[in-house]
Amino acid sequence: MSYAFRRLLNHLPIALGVRSDKRLRTARVKHAQFACFLEETGFRTHNVDRYERSLRRRRVTKFLLLWASAFAIAWVVLESARAVTLF
Repeated sequence: MSYAFRRLLNHLPIALGVRSDKRLRTARVKHAQFACFLEETGFRTHNVDRYERSLRRRRVTKFLLLWASAFAIAWVVLESARAVTLF
């Protein structure tokens, strides 16, 4: 399902017994005073760099897995071609 279609379905004015505050929870721009309050109170005490490191590690793992699978497929094709030439 495309993103535009899902977004359209999520914003239809259908009351299904749930609160319609999806837009408030998923707002991209936060209120500046609220963000300042969070910074002053030390709300974000965890290390953001650790999260970025995990994302980088995932990306590298994905890249290595892709190359390893491409190498394995090429090796199987090459060995199959050698086997066919022998018979």
